[in-house]
Amino acid sequence: MSGEGAEAAQGGSPSKRAESLSGPPLRDLPGELGVKPSGRVHSPESLAEGPSGGPSGDAPVTDPVFSCQDVSVFYGAIQALKEVTIDIGRRQVLSCIGPSGCGKSTFLRCLNRMNDTIPGARVTGRIGLDGQDIYDRHTDVARLRARIGMVFQRPNPFPKSIYDNVAYGPRIHNLTRSRADLDELVFTSLQRAGLWREVKDRLSAPGTGLSGGQQQRLCIARTLAVEPEVILMDEPCSALDPIATAHIEDLIEQLRNSYAIVIVTHSMQQAARVSQRTAYFHLGRLVEVGPTDRVFTNPKHRLTEDYITGRFG
Repeated sequence: MSGEGAEAAQGGSPSKRAESLSGPPLRDLPGELGVKPSGRVHSPESLAEGPSGGPSGDAPVTDPVFSCQDVSVFYGAIQALKEVTIDIGRRQVLSCIGPSGCGKSTFLRCLNRMNDTIPGARVTGRIGLDGQDIYDRHTDVARLRARIGMVFQRPNPFPKSIYDNVAYGPRIHNLTRSRADLDELVFTSLQRAGLWREVKDRLSAPGTGLSGGQQQRLCIARTLAVEPEVILMDEPCSALDPIATAHIEDLIEQLRNSYAIVIVTHSMQQAARVSQRTAYFHLGRLVEVGPTDRVFTNPKHRLTEDYITGRFG
C-alpha cells in the first residue's frame, strides 16, 4: 500500500505520529545525524556501516517458533544481511520495518530458504524452527516450505480455477485421502481467508479473474490449505487499495490466534495496527526489536526514532 493510502487508512501521518513520541532521552550514536532541508538524513561516515553491536531490545521471547542467531546473507561478494539475531514468537505478528534496501525482505526469505533459488546467494549463522536447523543438509526443503507459507507483494494466483488454486498444495503434498476431504479443506481455507461468501458460487472460475484484494486473499487461502505453522508476508498490501488492505489486516488479526506471522511492510501505520512486536532494520543490520507500542512511542535507538519520525527512509 502506498504511503498516502496507509495514512488515509490510519487517519494520520508519520509526522503527526512523531508529535506524540514520549519517553526518556535516546542513546545517541557516535557522530551527529545531519538533516538536510528536505528532511532527509545525510549519514556521516561513522554511520556508513550501520549501528555497531547487537540490536536494542527487550526481554527474550519465551518458547519461540523461530530462533535466529548471527544470520548473514551474501549475494556473491556483497553482504546484504549482517549477523541478525532475533526470536519469533508463536501466535503473534512480527513486523519488519526499515528503508528500502535495509535487508528486511532478505531476512524474510531466509526463513523458508527462498534465497536458495538465487544464484550466488549464501546464508551463514543458524535459523532454528522448533529447535531444528532449517539449513541442515538433511532438511527436506519442500516439506519445510509447506510448514512455512509465503504471501508475496503482488497477488500471484495460478492460472487455474479458484478451487484448484486452493487444492493445489494439498494435492501435491497428499494431505487428503478423498475428494470429500479435499472439498472440506478448500471450503475451510477460503472461509478462514474471508473469501468463501464471495466465491462460493463460482469456484470453477479462474482465480486470475478476481479483484486484486480477492486474489491476495485467495493466495492466503492457498497458503492456509497446506496447514503451515508460520506465515510470511512480504508487503502483502502494497498493491491494494485501502478497502482491500483493511480486509487483509483484519484477516491477519484473526490468523495470529493460530499462526506465527512475519510481515514486511513500508507502512509504519500498518505495523502499528497489526503487530505485537516490531523489528527495525538498517543497512542490513537489525537495529532494534521489541513490543510494537514501545518501539513506536519510546524507541531505544537513535536510528529507530529518526526513521519512525520521518527524518529519512
